[in-house]
Amino acid sequence: MSHLSPAIEPLRFREALGHYASGITVITSCIDDEPIGFTCQSFHSVSMSPPLVSFSVMSNSYSYPKIRRAGRFAVNILSGEQVGISNQFARQGADKWHGVECQESPLGNPIIAGSLHWLDCEIHTEHAAGDHLIVIGEVKALNLQEATATQPLLYFKGRYCNLAVHNAV
Repeated sequence: MSHLSPAIEPLRFREALGHYASGITVITSCIDDEPIGFTCQSFHSVSMSPPLVSFSVMSNSYSYPKIRRAGRFAVNILSGEQVGISNQFARQGADKWHGVECQESPLGNPIIAGSLHWLDCEIHTEHAAGDHLIVIGEVKALNLQEATATQPLLYFKGRYCNLAVHNAV
């Protein structure tokens, strides 16, 4: 008697993963004076020493090969007021940078104005994993100023949502 479960259907798998709330980032870079960026939900810390972070991107991504060539990227951690930015950078083919105010990071990556925080990274390594690449970056600089926005942009069950802040007991 087999203990293997039936194949996991992709839509059911996606629905199950939607029950994990996450923050939203925009991964940015620049090569040949062309800014590059895409919305990324799959971001997390990897190591404190050395300071490493990771994001996952589709293997057939249009943007990532350019970021790989640049060898560096910034992680823009979006604030609760940046739903429009998240949606804009999630589109393919459109001018993602239209109307976006940004400044240059120490490594030369675009930093999106109004982000909750940012991390400036050099690509450390990448790993193929199914239909995605796991990209690990070493943090070389970060935002040291106090962010004006206090709420993160969160995603849960296929929707943006707010964080209800309660005092710890």
